[in-house]
Amino acid sequence: MSDRTRIVRFDHNPGRNAQTYGVARELNTDLELIHEPSVGVVGTRGDSQCYLGVQDKVEAIHEALRLRIGQGQGQARLRLVQPEYTVATSDGMRNGTREMRYSLIGREVTHDTLCEHLSASGLGGVLAVVACDKPPVGTLSALLEHDAPAIIMSDGPIRPGRDSVTEQPIDIISAYQIAGSSDARLKDRVAREACPGRGSCGGMFTYNTMQTFIGVVGMQPLHMVAPPSDDQRRLEAFPAELVEYLEGLIARGHTPRDIVGRDAIRNALIVAMAVGGSTNVMLHAPEIARAAGFGDFWRDIVTPEEFNHLSEHVVPVLTDARPYGRYSMVDIDETGGVQVIVRALLEAGLLNGDTLTCTGETLADQVERLATSEPDGTVVYPVEKPFKPTGGLRMLGGNLCPDHSAVLKLAGVEGGLEDNRFVGSARVFDGEQGLLDTLENAPETFQHHDMVIVRYEGPSGAPGMPEMLDSTSRITTLCRDKGIVVGLMTDARFSGGSVGLVIGHVGPEAAIGGPIGLVENGDEIVVDLNSNTIDCTPLNDSTTRDARKAAWQNVVDANYGVHPSCGDVDTRLLNRMRRSAVSAVQGAGMHPDRELWVPRERAAERSGFVPGNRFREGSQKSF
Repeated sequence: MSDRTRIVRFDHNPGRNAQTYGVARELNTDLELIHEPSVGVVGTRGDSQCYLGVQDKVEAIHEALRLRIGQGQGQARLRLVQPEYTVATSDGMRNGTREMRYSLIGREVTHDTLCEHLSASGLGGVLAVVACDKPPVGTLSALLEHDAPAIIMSDGPIRPGRDSVTEQPIDIISAYQIAGSSDARLKDRVAREACPGRGSCGGMFTYNTMQTFIGVVGMQPLHMVAPPSDDQRRLEAFPAELVEYLEGLIARGHTPRDIVGRDAIRNALIVAMAVGGSTNVMLHAPEIARAAGFGDFWRDIVTPEEFNHLSEHVVPVLTDARPYGRYSMVDIDETGGVQVIVRALLEAGLLNGDTLTCTGETLADQVERLATSEPDGTVVYPVEKPFKPTGGLRMLGGNLCPDHSAVLKLAGVEGGLEDNRFVGSARVFDGEQGLLDTLENAPETFQHHDMVIVRYEGPSGAPGMPEMLDSTSRITTLCRDKGIVVGLMTDARFSGGSVGLVIGHVGPEAAIGGPIGLVENGDEIVVDLNSNTIDCTPLNDSTTRDARKAAWQNVVDANYGVHPSCGDVDTRLLNRMRRSAVSAVQGAGMHPDRELWVPRERAAERSGFVPGNRFREGSQKSF
């Protein structure tokens, strides 16, 4: 086992051993093994159907572990600990409410809770079952910091619902997109039928974007990503496989930081582009990289310029998936799983197949062992004839986003770009609630080529950087009904289910003096994907910009250093987020003292991989 792995071997102090013996008896394991390295299972509980299937999987894996532990031939000399759970909330139930501020904070809470368990227990091996959007990232980050052998398994996506009148498949996004309808019966029917069964959101929203990411980065077996939550393999076949893989990691001394290297993260980013994934990946990837020991994601992993070059010229969208397409993750599973997408990108030379995975194989070897099929051309498309010719995500800078953190899900844009440009008029809201009230009560006031600006909803301002699925869904329906284009730009973030000309993570955020806080109603806003910039035309004039900034500062100074449009802080957790959140470009986590984190030990060994070996440092256009 790696000398970086922190494990606890209990000594013979009777006080410390008394409860350890008690646990071993209750778990029906060998009492003579309590001084051996410990292993265990962790999972996430929450208040929605996303989490309903987790406990069954945790218990099945725990039992598979128990049966493999002992002193007999072929058994592992390990100490089993009882399952532990973190807690989380439901994004779907809280979009459009002030409680949505706790969603991204939930990633941090999962991280902290699991970190306490892993570190205090000194676990030498971990199997984790994850669900919903934020707990998987918090779990992976904690596993990377603990750096003992570990594997993640998705609980699995929910199966689509079916509209009993139209017979069309529907999901939670279908329900949000009719929130503005006047047809009460339609709204009630879709709400009742959209989310049957159990499991996390089924489209290529944040959950499945990040599960695919975790699989490609090497911390989850690829064939375990896509099957639905109620697939019996998750209870009957996968637990024993996971135990075998974990035993292999322990025997070889491979830890998460051996797996989640620079090349692996780049692979996962490229696949996120290729599946038209959620913009949230651009918050979660920097946090994962930080936990893996990289100091600066946009320097050590990929530059914004390189990211955009890959998205514009190299990586196409291969999936016809919700929310921008027709199919769900269950459909992807039925056509071969995410390994089909990985195989297609490997064969096109766009991924590094030599990266290590939790199965003990390289990424390429794992795909080959799974006897992966070719794209079917309906749900998953081949690289040479993709669903969309360019990648799904684009990073933007400009005078509204000097952090170069703004992200656009290009795969979800339904119109409004002429020659890759949008020119609109600013419609400013200091907080999402004002926008929701206007969409509910006065939707006719929105005009073609309005650019809605929602600010003071960033990591510190909200606090908590809520996602705006309710707002974007209502705007999408409004645009479709009226045949107009209305954009939305914010220092907050979006659900993976959002579509339209929506730009999130604009930074620095308004609460800390970012330029988005200086925009006024009627200002010309220019989104230019030729230069990958978002600009407010009046702010190009330094006199105007300085006068507006001075006026903004006066308001802040008169309100004891906090802009009055920032959200109220009425809990210790919200206060912690306000005072400790880093910017979106750094992942919007609660850890401002980034330099205090122990850096990756093997920084000098970073390979400088580029897809297909056709890229070299300093020659971004050499594909």
